[in-house]
Amino acid sequence: MADILLATINARYRHCAFGLRWLLANMGDLGPRTALVEFDLEKTPVEMAEALLAHRPRIVGLGVYVWNVEPTRHLVRLLKGLAPEVTLVLGGPEVSHDWEEQEIVHLADHLVTGEGEEAFPWLCRAILAGAPPPDRILHPPPPVLAELVQPYDLYDAEDIAHRILYLEASRGCPFQCGFCLSALDRRVRTLPLAAFLEQVENLLARGALRFKFVDRTFNLHTATACAILDFFLARLRPGLDLHFEVIPDRFPAALRERVAAFPPGVLQLEVGVQSFNPEVLAHIGRRQDPQLSEQNLRWLRGQTGAHLHADLIVGLPGEDWDSIAAGFDRLAALEPHEIQVGILKRLPGAPINRLIEPFGLVFDPVPPRAVLRSDRLDFMQMRRLARFARYWDLIGNSGRFPAIRRMILGRDSGFRRCMALSDWLFARTGRTHRIALARLQDLVAEGLISVLGEDPEEVRACSAADRNQGGGESRQARHRTAGC
Repeated sequence: MADILLATINARYRHCAFGLRWLLANMGDLGPRTALVEFDLEKTPVEMAEALLAHRPRIVGLGVYVWNVEPTRHLVRLLKGLAPEVTLVLGGPEVSHDWEEQEIVHLADHLVTGEGEEAFPWLCRAILAGAPPPDRILHPPPPVLAELVQPYDLYDAEDIAHRILYLEASRGCPFQCGFCLSALDRRVRTLPLAAFLEQVENLLARGALRFKFVDRTFNLHTATACAILDFFLARLRPGLDLHFEVIPDRFPAALRERVAAFPPGVLQLEVGVQSFNPEVLAHIGRRQDPQLSEQNLRWLRGQTGAHLHADLIVGLPGEDWDSIAAGFDRLAALEPHEIQVGILKRLPGAPINRLIEPFGLVFDPVPPRAVLRSDRLDFMQMRRLARFARYWDLIGNSGRFPAIRRMILGRDSGFRRCMALSDWLFARTGRTHRIALARLQDLVAEGLISVLGEDPEEVRACSAADRNQGGGESRQARHRTAGC
């Protein structure tokens, strides 16, 4: 039993509710009266309501994200109908902006926008004292990070054994990329580095090995990034798995030296390329040097053991079909281990909303609000690109088709060849999900021969090599958070 429940729906079991752990760590005297309850998308809202109400809570705080807003809305409706006496408090990025338009906010009792480590405990004390604030919506200022209790002791033995552990050395981002909510907070605030690394040391001592840094730009400050990498270099051990999000045009010599020192299999760098088109980058406010990005990616691929996951975004303002094709082929030539082709999403409050009318953007009104059309790409083209992204994920990023991947990318334009294969696969199957691996392998082999004109013997040899190598799930798929 607990008076206060902190709950959310994670994309997958292996992902931990990092934001709620920050709240729980800072509940102060209310900590013993507070419990954390995590679900994933496999649970139904009815099952979640049962689990929550079994605690007989007085307050339920729900973390709302782009990947869980629909089931969370269902859950809120259920809780208000079954237990109207329970106070429901919402928080999280999905409801922190444009909240006036969101039904889920009107269904709940309170909303805490932004960072809630100080505001949520204050609100809970007021509610438990029978004196809730008259304003349903709280807009607290960002807390001073040095004054917060860090949450890492709340990772338990099961988390350490089976889940990805999130770490955070900074908040905010100095860039103004139109598609990203971090563009709204240009102040980069860092946690005290010594105290942070002490917490990580404790996690390592407890056997933790899989860490994902949520810092929006890990390589923003070279000295801090080098200090963190030095910390892990001094503590290398089998199974250590580190994930960092980086910008591609910021790798000075000191940072290169550290990255190159890691053995293969330890570092994964999520490299936000997004586009090679300078005009498009200017439209979205992304300050990035495409030439330097290309040079750094080539160096990272050739001179380090880092696993490179490079991101492109389809549907950006001002980008047409030919620009997308050229960007994909330019990136593919650099041979990152994975190329994530993401579809532009409209996040509540993100600056991209100011570009909707000038660039004819039309978004799906249902989360994750993917773009459906622009003034450069019609609806049918966007649907083809969305299928391309999905099939490329299955074939090019899954780790199960390495020989076939090389065949697709090794001749002419990899984009156009993969698009032709994508169109054919959809015509044959009518689906992009729930295709059995054995059937997908057969279909891809058939398509390479009949659509791309590849030599049947060579295709059969590549297909057999892929089947025999038994490739498992890619590293990025293990880290990926749905909708992000």
